[in-house]
Amino acid sequence: MFREGTEEEADGSLVPILTTGSIIWGVLLRSAIIIFSSFLIIEIFDMRQYWWFFFLLFWFFAAYPGWRQFQKFQERIKKVSEDTLCGSCRNFESSSQLCKILDEHVTKEYIPCEGLSWEPKSYEDGV
Repeated sequence: MFREGTEEEADGSLVPILTTGSIIWGVLLRSAIIIFSSFLIIEIFDMRQYWWFFFLLFWFFAAYPGWRQFQKFQERIKKVSEDTLCGSCRNFESSSQLCKILDEHVTKEYIPCEGLSWEPKSYEDGV
């Protein structure tokens, strides 16, 4: 869920390990586990006076790790954008690290169109 590592999987495939969706999925899954378990613990042990403790659990085990992972993801996307031809293309989707034309993930070692469909970003694209 909040994995560290390189852009590519260990088996050599060119699909990035982390995308915005995988970070959100990790936060949602951890949040659901914490909320469900906190309701159980509150009811079983009658700990209603310690409700604030479960907000701390939520912050330290779901929200904060997700926020840190998103920051690392943004740094990696910035690096990919600066180091690759795809990063300066108008068809590069940074939130999913994807080429919009070919619907393939972009990495430092893999450019889906091999530069043939490259188009420079314009001012209308938000540059």
